[in-house]
Amino acid sequence: MLTGITFDNICQAAQRIRPFAHHTPILTSQTLDRMTGARLFFKCENFQKVGAFKIRGATNAVLCLSDEEAQHGVATHSSGNHAAALAQAARWRGIPAYVVMPDNAPAVKRNAVARYGAQIFPCAPTLPAREAGLRDVVAQTGATIVHPYNDYRVIAGQGTAALELLQDAPDLDMMLAPVGGGGLLSGAAIAAAGFSGHIRVVGAEPALADDAYRSLQAGQRIEAGPTNTIADGLKTSLGDKTFPIIQRLVSDIVTVSEEEIVHAMRLVWERMKIIIEPSSAVPVAALLCGRLAVAGKSIGVILSGGNVDLDRLPW
Repeated sequence: MLTGITFDNICQAAQRIRPFAHHTPILTSQTLDRMTGARLFFKCENFQKVGAFKIRGATNAVLCLSDEEAQHGVATHSSGNHAAALAQAARWRGIPAYVVMPDNAPAVKRNAVARYGAQIFPCAPTLPAREAGLRDVVAQTGATIVHPYNDYRVIAGQGTAALELLQDAPDLDMMLAPVGGGGLLSGAAIAAAGFSGHIRVVGAEPALADDAYRSLQAGQRIEAGPTNTIADGLKTSLGDKTFPIIQRLVSDIVTVSEEEIVHAMRLVWERMKIIIEPSSAVPVAALLCGRLAVAGKSIGVILSGGNVDLDRLPW
C-alpha cells in the first residue's frame, strides 16, 4: 500500500495500466479559443473506457493488489463513474466487485455498473450513508476497499490523464480539472509539478458544491453538505489524502453556477460535436465565465467523462 505519492508513482501507474486504458486524444476548438482568447487543449477522457477518467485510478489500484488481497474482491462507494471503472477493472483481474451506490445516482451510470458485473447495494444519497453501507459490505465479504479518490493508488492512476496531456501538449501555461473528492485534481497537480514546475494547476467546481474552494480558502478541510448540483460526479468532499496535495500544489479553485455549467456543456456538444457530462463542463464553464486570466495562454482542460442520461438532458 502506498503511504504517499510522487511523480514516479504516476509514471509507474502509466506503464501498469497501458494495456487497459486508452491514451485519449486531445481536441481543439477555434470557436472556444476565440471565446476565451486562449489556446485550449481538451484532454478527452469522455472517450475513455467506461466513459470517464476513473478507469485509470481503479485499474491501477486493482492491479496493485496482492493475490491475497484480491481473492475476496474489491468494494467501494460511488455515484457512478468510479463504480463502473472498479467493476471493469475487477473483471479484468477476474475478481468480484461490490458497489454501494446512492439511490439517486443517474440511471445510465447505475445500469453501466451492473453491466460490468458488480453487485450493487443502494443507499441514501449522503456521505455517511455511503460509508456505513461500505462498512457493512466489507464486513460481509472481506473485500478490499478501493476508495473513489482518497487512495494513493487511485490518485496515481488519475494523474496519468494529466501526464498524457502534458506529454502531448508540453508547452501549457495552465491546466484545469474538475474537483469533487480531489483524486483527479491532486493527481494532475503532482503530474504537472513533476513534469514542469511552471504550469499553474487550477480546479473548478460547482458553486452549489464549493467545499474544495472553501477548504482552500480556510486552510482546512470542510465537508460538503447536501447539494442538488447537476454535476453529480462532484458532490463529494475532499479526502484527507487529496486535500494536502491540493493545498500544496493547486494555485486556485474557481466556482461556477448551474446555468454556466449547462451553457458550457451545451456549447461543447454543439461546437465540438462531442458528448460530455456536466462534471466535465465545469472547467469549461470556468474558462467561459471569465474568472481566470487566460488570454494569450495555452490551457489544458481535462474533460473528465461523457456518461449522460440522454432521457434527462438539462436543456
